[in-house]
Amino acid sequence: MSTTGQVSGLGKALMPVPDPHPDVFDVEWPLRVADVDRTGRLKFDAATRHIQDIGSDQLREMGFEETHPLWIVRRTMVDLIEPIVFKDMLRLRRWCSGTSNRWCDMRVRIEGRRGGLMESEAFWININRETQGPARISDDFIEGLQRTTDVDRLRWKAYLKPGSRDDAVDVRAYPVRVSDIDIFDHMNNSVYWSVIEDYLTVQPELMAGPLRVTIEHDLPVALGDKLEIIRHVYPAGSTDRFGSELADRTVTTLTYAVGEETKAVASLFSL
Repeated sequence: MSTTGQVSGLGKALMPVPDPHPDVFDVEWPLRVADVDRTGRLKFDAATRHIQDIGSDQLREMGFEETHPLWIVRRTMVDLIEPIVFKDMLRLRRWCSGTSNRWCDMRVRIEGRRGGLMESEAFWININRETQGPARISDDFIEGLQRTTDVDRLRWKAYLKPGSRDDAVDVRAYPVRVSDIDIFDHMNNSVYWSVIEDYLTVQPELMAGPLRVTIEHDLPVALGDKLEIIRHVYPAGSTDRFGSELADRTVTTLTYAVGEETKAVASLFSL
């Protein structure tokens, strides 16, 4: 994995935390029993709920909760460096790592007091309430975000492409529950990460060391959708479709599909 910061795509190096820095939002809360798996590890779906929650808290703290209330996540990249375990106290730090006039990259570092570390970066789009399309971020908001980054021309580029059912390792149904649907009337972002937890039990070798998981969202999943998860496994040395820096490792992809429509695509690989 490159650490130069020059690699883009799935193999990119995440921006280090600018610490100490007055514009890094810094909070703590306890790791609860509903956040962990059978071994006591902080789960990916729980971690992404925390990432959503600290985003709301920072928006409120910065004073933009009323003027910029609606955001959608287009991509989230999470690195599990070392498991955080039950009964620990979580420290979460959030800051901006790139801006444009309608979206931004936001980093969140999650640490346990007793050890354990998860790093994340998410591509968030500001949404207009009336048009439901991307909306310009106000100048004063952008000014605050840019205090932690010099990237001011952030562009969207998809890192992942959907996989076909024809050559899949397996295709599994994933029933959408009423409890999966949020106030926007579609499946909440964190539920996509529950799927990741299911597939880590299929490929337990991925948990042997640090792991990067990325999910890109294309279209929302609604209640009543017949969601299927299409899995592909690309062995080390078999492809450079994910970038030359990842050609030496196995990459698993999960395509979230409803019929012929791709809803999201995920990738998993060891760091």
